[in-house]
Amino acid sequence: MGDRLKGRVALVTGAGRGLGRCHALALAAEGAKVVINDLGVATDGSGTDKSPAEEVVDEIKKAGGDAAPDYGNVTRLADCENMVKTAIDNFGRLDILVNNAGVLRDRMVFNMTEDEWDLVIKTHLYGHWNCIRAAAGAFRQQRYGRIVNTSSEAGLGNLGQANYSAAKEGIVGLTRTVARDLGRYGVICNAIRPRAGTRMTLNDAVLESWKKAGDAGLAGGEGELNVEQFLPPPECVSPFVVFLCTDEAAAANINGCTFLVVGGQVGLYSEPEVIRSIDKDIKKDGLWTVDELAQQVPGALAQGLVNPSPPKQSK
Repeated sequence: MGDRLKGRVALVTGAGRGLGRCHALALAAEGAKVVINDLGVATDGSGTDKSPAEEVVDEIKKAGGDAAPDYGNVTRLADCENMVKTAIDNFGRLDILVNNAGVLRDRMVFNMTEDEWDLVIKTHLYGHWNCIRAAAGAFRQQRYGRIVNTSSEAGLGNLGQANYSAAKEGIVGLTRTVARDLGRYGVICNAIRPRAGTRMTLNDAVLESWKKAGDAGLAGGEGELNVEQFLPPPECVSPFVVFLCTDEAAAANINGCTFLVVGGQVGLYSEPEVIRSIDKDIKKDGLWTVDELAQQVPGALAQGLVNPSPPKQSK
């Protein structure tokens, strides 16, 4: 075990399996005491099971660390407040929050139900906010905190994941603002877009959707997806999550940033910026007319754009 996080207490949501489990084990290996939150649901959000959280707690303790289970639902603020209480009651404080819990309800936007939209938004976007809101008081009081949020490449646009994409890109905006709201109190907040092989990404429905996207030329290639290469083991992601929780990350001014983490690659995403514009003095020349825009936009603003999903030609 290392000691970079000795004396620190972490809360990891969705820590019973997959990425969350790997994050929890990696944090514990660096000396953190960890609250293992997991409701024990299936990937679609159904059912509950205490055993995933309890098994990770046992694994950490057998390795010489310390951990406590929590079975709260991240969609409920009261449950998230109780997660913080679990950390304080068991270990006296809370220093680190890793928001990881999530579910999938993939469907094309024209077939997606309101319930499928709501569940995914509530679990991911509300779940992140609920836990941050619950932890913020403790972080402000002690003037120290580390928050790692889990976004996704799907937020950049992905076939059949309107709910998941919206939630995950909302998390990026949330991250930027929380970094500004809490930075003055010694708190840093960053986000990762991890790519790894877990039960959420290796189930038959997801693999089939990737194959269809590949066949349609929408997944960076055509035909069969090389799953092992595209989805490395989740253990590859956790070292960087641990790093974001260290004092070295804060000293490097890493706050409000978003990173790609896949296999051996860690990449810093650029922040959105205006790449080209057309300008008009509206006080002098009046508002843009649609005719003027039709003349200016295609050759200026839209130059070089590629439609990510052009209409199919009818046979």
